Amino acid sequence: MKYKDEKYEKAEKGSLKVLPKTVLLILLCGLSFYLGGLYCGKNKLEVNNVAKAGSSLDVDNSPQVKSVSFTECSSDYQDYTPCTDPRKWKKYGTHRLTFMERHCPPVFDRKQCLVPPPNGYKPPIRWPKSKNECWYRNVPYDWINKQKSNQHWLKKEGEKFIFPGGGTMFPNGVSAYVDLMQNLIPEMKDGTIRTAIDTGCGVASWGGDLLDRGILTVSLAPRDNHEAQVQFALERGIPAILGIISTQRLPFPSNSFDLAHCSRCLIPWTEFGGVYLLEIHRILRPGGFWVLSGPPVNYENRWKGWDTTVEEQRSNYEKLQDLLSSMCFKLYAKKDDIAVWQKSPDNTCYNKLSNDPDAYPPKCDDSLEPDSAWYTPLRPCVVVPSPKLKKTDLESTPKWPERLHSTPERISDVPGGNGGLFKRDNSKWKTRAKHYKKLLPAIGSDKIRNVMDMNTAYGGLAAALVDDPLWVMNVVSSYAANTLPVVFDRGLIGTYHDWCEAFSTYPRTYDLLHVDGLFTSENQRCEMKYVMLEMDRILRPSGYAIIRESSYFADTIASVAKELRWSCRKEKTESESESEKLLICQKKLWYSSNATSETK
Repeated sequence: MKYKDEKYEKAEKGSLKVLPKTVLLILLCGLSFYLGGLYCGKNKLEVNNVAKAGSSLDVDNSPQVKSVSFTECSSDYQDYTPCTDPRKWKKYGTHRLTFMERHCPPVFDRKQCLVPPPNGYKPPIRWPKSKNECWYRNVPYDWINKQKSNQHWLKKEGEKFIFPGGGTMFPNGVSAYVDLMQNLIPEMKDGTIRTAIDTGCGVASWGGDLLDRGILTVSLAPRDNHEAQVQFALERGIPAILGIISTQRLPFPSNSFDLAHCSRCLIPWTEFGGVYLLEIHRILRPGGFWVLSGPPVNYENRWKGWDTTVEEQRSNYEKLQDLLSSMCFKLYAKKDDIAVWQKSPDNTCYNKLSNDPDAYPPKCDDSLEPDSAWYTPLRPCVVVPSPKLKKTDLESTPKWPERLHSTPERISDVPGGNGGLFKRDNSKWKTRAKHYKKLLPAIGSDKIRNVMDMNTAYGGLAAALVDDPLWVMNVVSSYAANTLPVVFDRGLIGTYHDWCEAFSTYPRTYDLLHVDGLFTSENQRCEMKYVMLEMDRILRPSGYAIIRESSYFADTIASVAKELRWSCRKEKTESESESEKLLICQKKLWYSSNATSETK
């Protein structure tokens, strides 16, 4: 008890010492809170008074951002593609060529410099002459010229590359090749087929030839160190995008393309459970066509030139045919080196997948959104078209050009979407396009060929400009309402994208960029300077940007544009709204002043 009492007594004495200090601390805190409340309350009143007074004054309400400045990237960044950068390939796996997929740099590793053009760069040759030739110094790569000279992909003549229209499967010219294809698929002649995708596009001669036949093609190829296929395509004025079918879905919605094409594209269609072919099935419209030329088609006559055996190629063809049949494709036509399969136009064929638990590939479950296509992994299952869609198949889709202004069935899948809204959107963009042409007369001339609508809704701008000698890549934000199916249903092309990242293209590939409220809608996610640096990267020297933004952002955008070496002027919109402004900008042509400067 002694020790217990002593301990208690010491504690009690200690408590008496602590108590006055505690009381004093509480009193001081209370006094500080009281005085602070008076001070803060006074400041709050003053701020409110200033805001109230300022509301009747002409005050600059632009967002306050730190001043920015950009150095020049070193010359070895002249073809920099941030999310498909060969410098980073060693960091990623080689299985299924995943290193060639999108791998964007983290924020701390982003380049904050201006990508220079190559030495000797010239303004691109104008359309339609550009379809057949381009300046060598603009795409200074000889690999294809040397390695594919016998196939006539291209050839170097003086300061230019000439495109004779050859290819691995059509060394005598693409036109004769497409003529044969049209004989096999009459729907290519009457406006039934409007949109196409070319996987492994070479220099996009197939897509270029189809433009003359009223078919709009997305040419797809991965980034590589030597061939620069997509860069050649865009330099020629032919639609193209960097991409590869590997482990992720392509950035397109389901049931979009009328025609898909592979001309010896070296994609192993029957490997990995057939996931690559399943992806073609997903993006192909019901009733659409898949065209394959090259191994194993016509193996009976070609196998000797493929460094293989006739038995191996026969087996490969039979595997391919079985896999296509299991996905509800039917052989439509076949002649010489070309075979054509058609995707089932209705859902009756897919019933067997539901009834047979052992069927392969199985039907995808309902948890996998058919249109989810931004960093979405490929899965070995069949995406069955929704049974509620009655007019999305190729036969029911209006023929081109009627389909451009016909209300697409899938607009009902867009929140608030309906036929009335679609027609009003059409009318709105006709008015806007007319106004744009007054402010920028280059639209409609041969000065503008490659156009990107960076955040479209229904492809209204592209539709309004359809009679001009240009094409439009319609971009729908991966975070916005899913309107891209409507764009494709109209017979236009586009892609999903997140503008917090770099776009899948080479530098200097677009003549005109159009922005409609992008900074307003994405300012909470994406830092403005990085979006505008990306715009500068993909815009050609002397190219244009039309930036339609709230007045709140207009001045800040203009100040950043000045640091990009753009010249901009502010214009009124067609409605002369005070809440919205137009910036008409042009990028300056400049050459690197320090070829060895480090990027920052």
